[in-house]
Amino acid sequence: MLTQATQDTREAHVDARIPSQPAPAAWAEAVPVAARRARFTAVAAGPALWRVSAADGRVVGHVAVVDAAGERPFRARRYHAASRSFRDLGDFWSCDQALECLRLSR
Repeated sequence: MLTQATQDTREAHVDARIPSQPAPAAWAEAVPVAARRARFTAVAAGPALWRVSAADGRVVGHVAVVDAAGERPFRARRYHAASRSFRDLGDFWSCDQALECLRLSR
């Protein structure tokens, strides 16, 4: 049985990983366009989160919009099949940079 503190910690951890605020319109349109240039497919998986897939359909990772008061707005997260989890690759100034990081990471 989970204590309230454990439950609050888990909820805070999930909230920190997946943005809940809607992405600004310009960024929302930029991610799928940049994904096509990188030969990926980007499908909205949340208000500020896109699932990035390769041409063969396998999930490569996520690109999230992280609006942190002028900080780097795009976060790349690579899917790791062995652990069935996502690993943060970094925060980037543009979605092109985030997608390039996903493309080059293994």
